[in-house]
Amino acid sequence: MEALRQQLAQLRTEIEAFPVNQVADAEAFRIRFLGTKGALKSVMGEMKNVPAEQRKEAGQLLNEFKAFAESVYQAHLDRTSPTTASVGSSVDRSLPGASQPIGSRHPVTRMKNEIVSIFQKLGFAVAEGPEIEDDWHNFGALNLPAHHPARDMQDTFYVQQNPDWVLRTHTSSVQIREMEKGKLPIRMLMPGRVFRNETISARSHCFFHQVEGLYIDEQVSFADLKQTLYFFVQEMYGQDVKVRFRPSYFPFTEPSAEMDITCFICGGDGCPVCKKSGWVEILGCGMVHPNVLRNCNIDPEKYTGFAFGMGVERPAMLKYGVSDLRLFSENDVRFLRQFPAIT
Repeated sequence: MEALRQQLAQLRTEIEAFPVNQVADAEAFRIRFLGTKGALKSVMGEMKNVPAEQRKEAGQLLNEFKAFAESVYQAHLDRTSPTTASVGSSVDRSLPGASQPIGSRHPVTRMKNEIVSIFQKLGFAVAEGPEIEDDWHNFGALNLPAHHPARDMQDTFYVQQNPDWVLRTHTSSVQIREMEKGKLPIRMLMPGRVFRNETISARSHCFFHQVEGLYIDEQVSFADLKQTLYFFVQEMYGQDVKVRFRPSYFPFTEPSAEMDITCFICGGDGCPVCKKSGWVEILGCGMVHPNVLRNCNIDPEKYTGFAFGMGVERPAMLKYGVSDLRLFSENDVRFLRQFPAIT
């Protein structure tokens, strides 16, 4: 028993004198004294030489010594670990971290949100629908039956034929879905992405974005349509903007019109943007055709309504001075960084 006491006293001296200045030294300490082949393990092996009547006392002595050695190792580990070793260094941890660049909204998203927010002031809600549509919602219900010549106005991407499934060519399909619900009156906006099989150029693309509007109620007139759109252009382009309506044709509205505003690039004097006319077309509109109402089980003798639709990229090009529509979809960070960050 006395020999065991002497061994532990000598081992304590070695533990207290063992130099530990870094994490690697602490690991060496653990291996030397606490490892599977360490000094403490070797001393515990001497228990077999202790008389039986003294083994209880020897066991308590060894357990106390093991707790001492482990506490010394833990103190070394805490002192040399990276999280604590750097305390007191020259790094001021109270300083704010490196700032990360704040993202910005895409210019098309900015323009879409601005358009939607203006019409929301008039009580329009937002509705969305699928980008892959069946022929009925994309064409048939909108007064474009099979072989109708107006279908040639829109070069369509067909996903499947017989029956026909297409990438929607306009968000008017969402208007049909809203009317089919039968919840009247309707005052809705339909923003979204549409697809047409067109040649990609600086002024056109095979996909783009639209915002369409629909208002159906009793005694809705063309005058209501005009006043709604007058409010929109004044909110979007200013109180001094000049507006004109030109008769047009759309199979789903009658009468139909296109709306122009004074070209604010040249002030109406004529430039390449307005093709020297002094006017820029911004949207198409009209009174909902009675056939469209009937297709959605709405009585055209009781209800009337108007619809309008506009692209998003063209107004964004004018507002932000973008000369090539393709820049909106190329995801060039150098282009996107020109727009202010989100605040």
